[in-house]
Amino acid sequence: MSLFSTAYAATSSTAPSNGMNFMSFLPMVIIFILFWFLLIRPQQKKSKLHNKMLTELQKGDEIMTSGGIIGKIAKIEDKFIGLEIASNVVITIQRNTVTGKVEKGTFDKKS
Repeated sequence: MSLFSTAYAATSSTAPSNGMNFMSFLPMVIIFILFWFLLIRPQQKKSKLHNKMLTELQKGDEIMTSGGIIGKIAKIEDKFIGLEIASNVVITIQRNTVTGKVEKGTFDKKS
């Protein structure tokens, strides 16, 4: 009496077909498509809008920085902006720290 039964090799009739290989890969494809539409694509749109806003900045625009500083643009260079945060007080910030424009008059209201 043997404790182990005889092992048999799988025959070609039990081997997965090409359709089964695709079906096992399908959930990964669906997950990638969901990630693309829910995460990657909206982030790319947001980044594109932010870069467009940065290129359209002009002297006199009122902006907010990522640090929460609100001011009026006094000088614009390639990578830096001179930001007036109070009368006769101009600080230099990096252009990419600008998070967005604020409504006209916001800077004057806080002073």
